[in-house]
Amino acid sequence: MTESAEIKLISTTYVKDADGIPRPHPSDRPVLCRVRSASASEVFDGGRNGLKPALTFDIFAGDYCGETTVEYADEYYSVYRTFKRGLDIIELHCEKKVEGNGNQNKTG
Repeated sequence: MTESAEIKLISTTYVKDADGIPRPHPSDRPVLCRVRSASASEVFDGGRNGLKPALTFDIFAGDYCGETTVEYADEYYSVYRTFKRGLDIIELHCEKKVEGNGNQNKTG
């Protein structure tokens, strides 16, 4: 599967509340990308390392600022590896993001 789409890159900063306790504050921004299924070798190699590769997002390298969470089609993914291809494209290799209780987690 290869398609063009819009994803949201999500970053999390911590802001102190009224009691001085740092609380996560996620922010997102949309970017255009090309979406690909994880290759068979990526799934095999990732599985040996405890990962479950799902999708790869190809984006303009200038749009990426180290975010570790991606939202695509109302699902959340963790970026476990990046790969710069050429001068202007970076691949974000992602697995589906799931909390310990099985619920999806938006914060990184």
